Amino acid sequence: MESEGRYYELMDLGIGKCGFIVAGLPGQSPFAKLGHVKIGSKYPNVAREYFKKRNMDVEVIKIEGSVELAPILGLCDGIVDIMETGTTLKENGLIVYERICDISARVIVNRASFKLKFARLHKLVEDLRIVLNEEDK
Repeated sequence: MESEGRYYELMDLGIGKCGFIVAGLPGQSPFAKLGHVKIGSKYPNVAREYFKKRNMDVEVIKIEGSVELAPILGLCDGIVDIMETGTTLKENGLIVYERICDISARVIVNRASFKLKFARLHKLVEDLRIVLNEEDK
C-alpha cells in the first residue's frame, strides 16, 4: 500500500493497460526542436514533470478534447497523451516518439478513509485479489 500524497494506492487491478506517450508529426520530434517547444496535453502535470526530468524547458498547454489535432493545427510541437492501441494516433498521422510510462486501473483511497475504514478496505482488496486470481486461471 503505497502513499502518494493525499492518497494510498491499494491495488493495481492489471486492467485498462495503456501508457503515457509523447507523440507528434513524423519528422518533427519535439526532442529535436531547438528553441521554444510547446507540448499539448490533457495531463499537464504529467507532461511538465516528464520534460523537467529530461531537463527540457517546455511550455505545456492544457488541451481538452481531441489532443491529436493540436500538432496538425500547429498549436503545439507534440503531445503527451494516453495510448492504448495507437489507432487514433495513426488515423491522425502522428507517431510515438517516446513512451513515458505504463499505466493501468488502480484502487486508491484517500488518507481519511484509509484510516477510518481500514478493515473494510482491506477486505475489499482481498476480495478483489481472489476474483482477479480466479480470472487468471
